[in-house]
Amino acid sequence: MAKVLVTGATGFIAGHVIHQLLEAGHEVTGTARSAAKAGPLNQTLSAYAGRPVSIPIREADLSSDKGWAEAAEGMDYVHHIASPIPATVPKNADELILPARDGALRVLKAAKAAGVKRVVMTSSMAACAYGWGDKRPNPVTEEHWSQDTGGADMTPYIRSKLIAERAAWDYVTGEGQGLELTTINPALVLGPVMSGDFSASVEVLTQLMSGKLPGTPKVGFVVVDVRDVAAAHVAAMTHPAAAGERFLVGDRFMWFSEVAATLAREFPAYASKLPSRDIPAWMVHLIALINPPAKQLIPELNRERHISSEKARRVLGWQPRTSEEAVIAGARSLIEAGVV
Repeated sequence: MAKVLVTGATGFIAGHVIHQLLEAGHEVTGTARSAAKAGPLNQTLSAYAGRPVSIPIREADLSSDKGWAEAAEGMDYVHHIASPIPATVPKNADELILPARDGALRVLKAAKAAGVKRVVMTSSMAACAYGWGDKRPNPVTEEHWSQDTGGADMTPYIRSKLIAERAAWDYVTGEGQGLELTTINPALVLGPVMSGDFSASVEVLTQLMSGKLPGTPKVGFVVVDVRDVAAAHVAAMTHPAAAGERFLVGDRFMWFSEVAATLAREFPAYASKLPSRDIPAWMVHLIALINPPAKQLIPELNRERHISSEKARRVLGWQPRTSEEAVIAGARSLIEAGVV
């Protein structure tokens, strides 16, 4: 049994990582911006696990040094999952980039000082597959890095993931040498939410199921189930071959129209709300004026980005659920939580 710190413990991915760590018998501590979140989080974890769960929460914020040294003290491993994910595009990119980059460095420095064995950091496919324009690799692998050269698809969120991961690797190969780092780079994370408070990634499902879209834009993503993202984190924590490695995790690419068709087939009661026709690009631009989350779809119009998760399968023995399973489980949990 190991002592494990999970940053951003109230988040979508973090909840599943905590659940799987506890199921494996580890002793888990979380961080959150407020220690007052401990009660609601433990209620949520208990309901999902079907048994009482009570993990301590230490107060620490990505934008401040305060609390990180204390949080890392005595830990064997750290899962650094906390990172800002916006529901809408911020006016100033630094609102995302600075806490993502500086927060990662705060966590790594605290882990190094505390003698932690390994940090597993949640990065993203965003750090690999963007900014390439017409030269985009197909499929993208862990050898690739997004190109921060001003491309339209290099949104503030994409840049924050790229810059934070680059900074993390620079730290452990320089000043932080001796601290092991592994990054997990998921595609679009769907799958079951534990409560009505969930990640912006699940907006894909809420937008489709709430009747807000008159049709499906020509947009798609590689999908991965949150439970499989968590499994990759847990496997990478102790696997000897995972130190110093990046792992892209995802199943397959799905167009929005495929997601909508899957939902209509599985949840016929929602069929009337789900869009059944495609909408042209100009209409997406109009919708974004009144529906801000839709603005993030614009750079993705008519783009297919494929990734290879062969390395995660080979090294970690990772076996993901299908994209359809992730979509269905996510939708079912949103219905049960009364969100849609």
